[in-house]
Amino acid sequence: MTRIAVDLPEDIAKRLESAWRDLSRGALEAVAVEGYRDGTLSREQVGRVLGLSFWETEAFLKDRQAYLQYDEHDLEQDRRDLDRLGPR
Repeated sequence: MTRIAVDLPEDIAKRLESAWRDLSRGALEAVAVEGYRDGTLSREQVGRVLGLSFWETEAFLKDRQAYLQYDEHDLEQDRRDLDRLGPR
């Protein structure tokens, strides 16, 4: 594990602590969500970072409105893959 330290002005740290209760956990969750949103982290990696199960991770991301990045290109690729597999 890598440990990261962040210096915050005392008043901002207190404000965040009052909102998040656990400042370290809140910061870790913020990093995980942003990493997922910008595509740096996968859903599985978010779960690993936060110590969550698959379904807990899904709920965590949904609660923070961090939805799966899925566009028309992804849909077309999925369709091609399914066509290649043939009828079932």
